[in-house]
Amino acid sequence: MRRHWINTVAKRSAGERDLGTNQVVLAATRSDSLHATMTQIAELLTANRGYAAARSNVADPRPGRHMAVITCMDARIDVFAVLGLHLGEAHVIRNAGGRVTDDVLRSLALSSQVLGVDTVVVMQHTKCGLVGITDDELRDLTGAELGFFPIDDHAAALREDVDLLAQTAYLAPLVLIAGFIYDVESGEVEDVVHWERPA
Repeated sequence: MRRHWINTVAKRSAGERDLGTNQVVLAATRSDSLHATMTQIAELLTANRGYAAARSNVADPRPGRHMAVITCMDARIDVFAVLGLHLGEAHVIRNAGGRVTDDVLRSLALSSQVLGVDTVVVMQHTKCGLVGITDDELRDLTGAELGFFPIDDHAAALREDVDLLAQTAYLAPLVLIAGFIYDVESGEVEDVVHWERPA
């Protein structure tokens, strides 16, 4: 019995040492991650100081081209460069998939009714993560009980979203809505659908 008790104590001590080692490794990993994150934040702030010193000021919050662009949050899309836009010319509203959601409608209500927007471009893109996947699969991946607006076919999704914008009563100031697909490999834009308000 005594020998068994000694072995048990030895095993517990080894386990406690392993647990302590794991905690130290975990703490070090968290510290490294925090340091990397803070380094990125510092880089952003440094870049901002250079930008603030050289930027051109745009005083008017109304977009100069009376335009809003709805597109995906994908990091491969440089919206202003892709469409030849400049600071102050358009509102840019981004979300996963570049879909027309309730929050997009909220923003467009202000854009059109308060800030003079009369033209909207809805721009989806190739190789989008929302293509070929279901809401249920996305809920499993994220743990979020949300509607993710997955895309089965870009052209059909664009027509659906353009129709929704055209039929929304409080977006009456809109006179032109276009649906584009941006090719992330070639950089080219395909003009898929247009809607114009009847005179």
